[in-house]
Amino acid sequence: MLDFKSSSRLSFLVWMLAPLGAAALQNHKPPKPAPAVASRRPPGIQFRDVAVQAKLDFLHLSGSKEKKYLPETFSGGVAWIDYNQDGWPDLYLVNGGRWEELDSGKRTVSNALYKNNKDGTFTNVTHAAGVAGKHWGMGVTVGDYDNDGWPDLYLCNYGPDTLYRNNQDGTFVDVSESARVSDLRWSSSAAFADYDGDGWLDLYVANYVDFDSSKPPTIQECQYRGIQVHCGPKGFVAAPDVLYHNNGDGTFTDVTREAGMAVLPAYGLGVIWGDYDNDGDPDVYVANDSMASFLFQNQGDGTFREIGVPSGVAYSEDGQAQAGMGVAMADYDHDGFFDFHKTNFSDDYNNLYRNLGKGVFRDISYGSGIAIPSWRMLGWGTAFVDFDNDGWEDIFVSNGHVYPQVDRFPIDITFAQPKQLFRNLGNGKFEEVSKTLGSAMAELWSSRGAAVADFDNDGDVDIAVNNMDGRPSLFLCDGGNRAGNWLMLDLREAKTNRSAIGSRVVVETENARQMQEIQGGSSYQACNDSRLSFGLGPHELVKSIAVRWPNGPTQRFESVAANQRYVLKQGGSLASVRPESKSK
Repeated sequence: MLDFKSSSRLSFLVWMLAPLGAAALQNHKPPKPAPAVASRRPPGIQFRDVAVQAKLDFLHLSGSKEKKYLPETFSGGVAWIDYNQDGWPDLYLVNGGRWEELDSGKRTVSNALYKNNKDGTFTNVTHAAGVAGKHWGMGVTVGDYDNDGWPDLYLCNYGPDTLYRNNQDGTFVDVSESARVSDLRWSSSAAFADYDGDGWLDLYVANYVDFDSSKPPTIQECQYRGIQVHCGPKGFVAAPDVLYHNNGDGTFTDVTREAGMAVLPAYGLGVIWGDYDNDGDPDVYVANDSMASFLFQNQGDGTFREIGVPSGVAYSEDGQAQAGMGVAMADYDHDGFFDFHKTNFSDDYNNLYRNLGKGVFRDISYGSGIAIPSWRMLGWGTAFVDFDNDGWEDIFVSNGHVYPQVDRFPIDITFAQPKQLFRNLGNGKFEEVSKTLGSAMAELWSSRGAAVADFDNDGDVDIAVNNMDGRPSLFLCDGGNRAGNWLMLDLREAKTNRSAIGSRVVVETENARQMQEIQGGSSYQACNDSRLSFGLGPHELVKSIAVRWPNGPTQRFESVAANQRYVLKQGGSLASVRPESKSK
């Protein structure tokens, strides 16, 4: 989050340059928009916000309306977790808190777990499940850390982090202390992966800043475009990230230094694991705020090498550090290499880094068509999602500013902002199509985390968003399952890494080859459904499916029927799951 320290000279410059935006002070000048590309959007697809009808009575609260202090602007994690293993994704939403209660030991707001009722509605089971949370919440992720076949929850907090172990009976138990992951630093996002291939999920935690709530800077001390706002993060000491190694006995060990990740601390906000270099082990990409982002390349021996700058994913196209928030990964162009999308601050653009192979990326944000539409927005949660099932993964972004004070000035930026969806045109270009998908995405919220799942099991992917100081949004995709054929895979390893995180699936049709991996955390403070959804366009038959397990040989299947959900246990056969939901 970019900020400017107050001084008479700088205030004058900010006032003079306000129409150009803060990024203009860093020589960021948005070029003229590229010529429009004709839309190929199939007719009839809409996103409807059904949060109220679905009985999601959650209300997010994060400090005061004025956002006087830095921690008040970041909370809003969200995760899909099938906690009761019934095949229907349940929803977990993270809450913030009241500033006056921060050091009192009291918390009158609560996180929330909603059980999927299989009929389009949810039931709040938070207190029965024991997952209300004890601290000011930030992010959340999901993974079966103890290999018992049931997904567990890890919460990032302003305060001690929390690990909830699933008891397999609808309840959870807080094992943070015994597991040795109760980090006291302000953490933002976290992600699970088995980085060393021993069959146990390890954990990377992105930490933000060292912030003393007993002596916070006042809102009068800093400025943004001549407006008095809260301070941060520049001027604060960055909190170092942590890599926890899973010991296989219910405990974790901090191996950050031993693994070669004890680099210069940065303001970490988003993190994602993925095998970007196709060498068979997971690497880590970290979005940092106002500093170079990290790319840790797995060396295959328990150590990593930080290569963000030489790989091309540390800075913007013109070599500027950006305020990285959320991250997502996909092979959007079907060339067999995973690419990255990263969201940033307003008066700047979101990045699309295309993987050119051999460890090199290129920022193609302008040429792809996503830079200009994202310029005025402040992006947070993001996901690659094929909303129209045409076989090309699109990009979703949740937006919202951090300074409510901007609403008082005519600077063409607002605190509450619409969501955005960029449609993949299949030729390296994207088109911003949010306004064509109904009125729901145009509604103004200051949003944070976003996570995707086909929560009603009807063949198209839906999106949950945690909105700051408001109710959540639950975007139901209406018509995606009619626009194109689809296939969903639910993978389960046999003995170790039971949630199959890191498994890679390649789906081939007559004219396309898609690739996805199961991820234990992504977006911003969020975790998507672990099931993989593939749009197939006009194809009713999949030519082949290849599943590369993290621990075990690759399995292959030929001539697989579309429009079905399949469960695959490692070493077994594809098992079709009988449809249980009606087509929308």
